Amino acid sequence: MRHGIAKRKLNKTSTHRLAMLENMAVSLIKHETIKTTLPKAKELRPFVEKIITLGKKNKQSSRTNAFASLRDKEAVTKVFGDLSERFKERNGGYCRIIKAGYRTGDNAPMAFIQILEQGK
Repeated sequence: MRHGIAKRKLNKTSTHRLAMLENMAVSLIKHETIKTTLPKAKELRPFVEKIITLGKKNKQSSRTNAFASLRDKEAVTKVFGDLSERFKERNGGYCRIIKAGYRTGDNAPMAFIQILEQGK
């Protein structure tokens, strides 16, 4: 039985899965929209939203924790600068997932994940 098991394994080891989520989070923060498979997008959304919430606190410890998750100075600067200002009045729900059909090679469900309010 799967009681109390919350996350998807995505057919990867735990270290590979964490590295993949970190890399996808950096790409999402830099480009504000990426195309990936639907299960990966569903796993990425809470990961990124927690980092954006850290950015809204604007403390040194929050910046350290965000850098530990992202390992990219440019992405952390964007989280604590642009994104924290953009979402200072919003209480969560910073990302959206839009289904984008199926991939032609293996028929995997694809989706766009994007950060809301682009360009403001």
